[in-house]
Amino acid sequence: MLVNWKLCLAILTCNVVFMSASYTMLVPFLPMYLTLELGVTAASVNLWSGIVFSSTFLVSAIMAPIWGRMADTRGKRMMALRASLLLSISYFLGGIVTSPLQLTFMRMFQGFAAGLWPMELAIMTLYAPPQKLGISLGIMQGGLTAGGIVGPLFGGFLAEAFGMRMSFFLAAGALFLNFLVLLFFIKEPPVKEEKDSPAAATEGEKVNLWKIPVIRLMLVASALVQVVILIVQPILTTYITQLAGNIDNLVFISGLIFSLGGFSSAVTAPLWGRFGQHHGFFRALRLSLILAGIFFLLQALPDTLYAFAASQFAVGLFFSGIFPSINAILAENTSASLKGRVFGLLFSAQQVGAMTGPLLGGLIATIFGMKYVFLAAGLILFIISATVRKKGLSH
Repeated sequence: MLVNWKLCLAILTCNVVFMSASYTMLVPFLPMYLTLELGVTAASVNLWSGIVFSSTFLVSAIMAPIWGRMADTRGKRMMALRASLLLSISYFLGGIVTSPLQLTFMRMFQGFAAGLWPMELAIMTLYAPPQKLGISLGIMQGGLTAGGIVGPLFGGFLAEAFGMRMSFFLAAGALFLNFLVLLFFIKEPPVKEEKDSPAAATEGEKVNLWKIPVIRLMLVASALVQVVILIVQPILTTYITQLAGNIDNLVFISGLIFSLGGFSSAVTAPLWGRFGQHHGFFRALRLSLILAGIFFLLQALPDTLYAFAASQFAVGLFFSGIFPSINAILAENTSASLKGRVFGLLFSAQQVGAMTGPLLGGLIATIFGMKYVFLAAGLILFIISATVRKKGLSH
């Protein structure tokens, strides 16, 4: 018997919170892990950090479309179970590595294992009634963001109290719990073809999703939005420190301001989902892109810490509408038998954006200065919005 869609939403959202928190309670501290636990010198820690970070993105970008295709033939639930179990193993291995090379191999294995988020999105799009799709995806996006806020706070506490290796073991336990919940409480949703979908496949037909204009646009937009996130993130704490000057509790205040956008995003993501449901997801996407772009531009202006903190909070209010809208547009424009493939491609596109963003941000900050990174982020969002508006009018 199938799970009620509301129960499915509650279970998957909890899973997403665990997944996101497990990731973010470790990733920000990997440079510290390299120096304190694995013996990397201060002179080479930046090089090793870059290798360790990028290795996961590279492998997951290659594997995501493959896992997505398998999800449509073997089942979305089976691929979610695969990802949960293998991610759990990868975190456990992270807790027992003894060299930076071993940590790099562990992160590559993590990239191979990745794909839990797109599979849980695919499952939810099949369980949710069409009139509840927007709010469901918005709630899941809010859960993803909430986990991203809780993770670093919890990770910092664990590292101080028990050492960083304990964080890896706890993350492994959380992902294994996800595996058990999926195994015992979530059933594979039935596949019903939606014949009016642009990507509805007839029997024996092979659909090239990249050739469908609306899907191609959403995949490119998603990659560019991920570039915007990763173009800004690496310089945020440095920029905050520059604005703050010599004040007490600088690390705490930097972390608090850094998380303001996450707090506002977690609250407003479901509201954007509801707005898209009632007014159209193209309209919600266009509006959130424009407003987020405006506040990214404004972030380049403040010379005071308080003004920057306010703009960081405002960016989160509007940025949170982007991914739920993209996810909903993709879900509405693909048949049930292709959901795994399309969300696998989405994850792959985001990984490409995640690899590109830090390089572009570092280049702009080095050549022009940090303020221009925020200007570039706003400009990219405006360009995406203009393209989406053109497509939305013809859609």
